[in-house]
Amino acid sequence: MKSGFWNQLNEKFENTQGESGPVSGSDSLFRICMIWLAGNLVVTTQLTGTLFIPGVAWHAALGLIAVGSLFGGAVLVLVGNMGTRTGLPTMALTKGALGLRGATIPTTINVGILMGWAWVQAMLAGVTLDHYLSPLIGFSNPILLSMSCQVAVVCLAIFGHRGLTVVEPLFAVSILAVMYFALYGAFSDYDLHDFVNLEVDTNLGWNVFSVLDVVVATAVSWTVLSAEICRRAVSERASMVGTGLGYVLSTTLSMSFGATALAYVILDGREFASFSPIPIVSAFGLPVAIIFFLSVMATNVLCIYGMVASIVNLRRNRRLKFLPTTLIVGLSAILGCAWLPLLDAFADFLTLIGGIFIPVFAIMVADYYFVNRGCYDRDILLLEGGKYWFNGGYNPAGLLIWLFGAIFSHIMSYHVQSPIGSFLPTFLLVFIIYLLWASVAGRVLKSRPNSVNLSGLMSKPHDS
Repeated sequence: MKSGFWNQLNEKFENTQGESGPVSGSDSLFRICMIWLAGNLVVTTQLTGTLFIPGVAWHAALGLIAVGSLFGGAVLVLVGNMGTRTGLPTMALTKGALGLRGATIPTTINVGILMGWAWVQAMLAGVTLDHYLSPLIGFSNPILLSMSCQVAVVCLAIFGHRGLTVVEPLFAVSILAVMYFALYGAFSDYDLHDFVNLEVDTNLGWNVFSVLDVVVATAVSWTVLSAEICRRAVSERASMVGTGLGYVLSTTLSMSFGATALAYVILDGREFASFSPIPIVSAFGLPVAIIFFLSVMATNVLCIYGMVASIVNLRRNRRLKFLPTTLIVGLSAILGCAWLPLLDAFADFLTLIGGIFIPVFAIMVADYYFVNRGCYDRDILLLEGGKYWFNGGYNPAGLLIWLFGAIFSHIMSYHVQSPIGSFLPTFLLVFIIYLLWASVAGRVLKSRPNSVNLSGLMSKPHDS
């Protein structure tokens, strides 16, 4: 009886979620925009804005946040549009440049990084709730509260993309309303002149390009999910405009809120610390604690959804089912919340993500839009053979260029004081090197093929 019930439940989720293989979408521009808006109105993005204050002037921080979001958002939009055109999630698209088997490498790393995001965000929710509840109940256990938050997230993630389209707009509206309430209070107590003239502490080591690097790294961390969301868009316009507006607006608002909230804490003469929710919650009260919690719910649902989509599309042979994969990933996300020391390494975590994936996305953009002229054909659905097989399923040149880009980014981040940061030169250098290799190897298509969503080209030989 149990086995029969489990099988029925599993098949029901498999049939309704349809996460394996290419899909065609029906999500409108508004819905895509709202998913991105809710997803990045998250406590980690808000607290990232606190890293810059008082290291740079408040108004300068807000301007750099906007500029960095535009650049990082451009990469996110381009990769997301690849998902709209093909129907494939982000990591499945790496098969085109790295090989059918080579894509296993970034997929595995991506799952680990998304798991790290899920842990960090749930920990922050737990720490915030514990700060408020412990004086009331006389009991403190941030780990238990972090795990409880993650349990709720897993329950929502089981419903896959269909669940996202329902809950994310509700989260977005709720979070924006409370952010407005908090900012209204801040600017009621202090005027714009006070924020602009907040004293800068140059000893913190921030400058224009180091701020931009962190803002762009945030976009990179989201780009690993871009095609997962955008492959459900009804059109390229809905994908690109919805993603661009939703991501840039949410990042600018979130980081600016964090920077402004910490500036308010400093102006108010309170004790402060970067990347900690406690000073902000202490200053603004329960409403901000609520938006921190809601933002974690909104974003961690996306993280778990992205991990599951990456895993079930790694080898598209239907052996990995949506429901059990979600439950296993969810259990790992719950148990990992006990590792609270990860919070102390968040800035390095962001730099690590950027160093690994900026070269991947440079290669993907170059390969799809310039080498393959905006089209991947049905061979990318094969398990072996075809034009994306390269050498035993791996593209050695693509993997070496990626490795070079990751090492170059690390050197520029930690060993060379680059006047223009690390991510922009890494992206441009890897992009150019990959195009040169593709040209010499004769892989650049001479004519532009017709691009079609691959969900309409499924056939049994390619599914086996």
